[in-house]
Amino acid sequence: MSTCGFPHINGPRTRRAALAALLAGTLAATPAAAARTPAGTIINNNATATYDLPGGGTDSVTSNTVSLTVDELLDVGIAWTDGGDVGVVPAATGQVLTFRVTNAGNGEEAFRLTARDNAGGDDFDPSATSIVLDGNGNGSYEPGIDPVYVPGSNDPLLAPDGSIIVFVLSSIPAGAGDTQRGRIDLVAVAATGSGAPGTSFAGQGQGGGNAVVGATGADAEDDGYYKVAAASVAFVKSATVADPFGGATQVPGAIVTYRLVATVSGSGNLANLRIADAIPAGTTYRPGTLTLEGAAQTDAADADAGEYTGTGIAVRLGTLSGGATRAVTFQVAID
Repeated sequence: MSTCGFPHINGPRTRRAALAALLAGTLAATPAAAARTPAGTIINNNATATYDLPGGGTDSVTSNTVSLTVDELLDVGIAWTDGGDVGVVPAATGQVLTFRVTNAGNGEEAFRLTARDNAGGDDFDPSATSIVLDGNGNGSYEPGIDPVYVPGSNDPLLAPDGSIIVFVLSSIPAGAGDTQRGRIDLVAVAATGSGAPGTSFAGQGQGGGNAVVGATGADAEDDGYYKVAAASVAFVKSATVADPFGGATQVPGAIVTYRLVATVSGSGNLANLRIADAIPAGTTYRPGTLTLEGAAQTDAADADAGEYTGTGIAVRLGTLSGGATRAVTFQVAID
């Protein structure tokens, strides 16, 4: 059986067992589906025959003892645990999917991990950049704290029914479109070996018995998904003119009403959206004419969203979701 663990150890299983105790804070136990006899357990059994003696009474004889060493069962499970698609934006890096890898066998085992980013069945292929192990067992990805996985160096070493959270980090292609989904598969394989159920690795089981591939083939995978939640804004400016003669000529003294409309589209959000517009040369701002969605805004920089800066207007729209529209108006007089 492989001696790769978390962290890596070269030596007999007794040394690995000591390490497993140190990992109690890292490996979260999961309930066993049914109690399994630990690998390496010695099962001793003998039989007794009892018979009647010719002169009365009984006697008995005991058979020889038959000893069996329980083989190690190699099984593994993986579950994507994010609870739903992880929202991303195009060209984002370091985007995290979260999985739980569980030793479903009856012996301590190390597992080799691989992330596949081109399995198909999605709209775009993320680029898996690294696999990271949950070093402190808190279930949250912490850059610089959680160790990056290096195959063959820090393969997670799990006790029976023990598990570990594993993070897959990916980059999202710049061309990924709004609402499109991208798939990553995490694969875990028992370091001792895998194959068809019943495949046996002689003498490689914990405790000196054989290691036998279980129902999962000692090779499991699960897929997780990113979903693009992008947003964009369309911005349109228009003007209406009212001259002093009741018409719409653009003469000195005419009042120009500017209307600025921001419309957000897409399934994502735009954060901290702001509008700014300079007062054109040859015009003068008309105090008290700034509005947002028809509501008057003070010219001062105060609690409301708008202000006159002395050279233009500025309005804070905040965070807007796709489908939202905001309209701002203000007036100037042609000098």
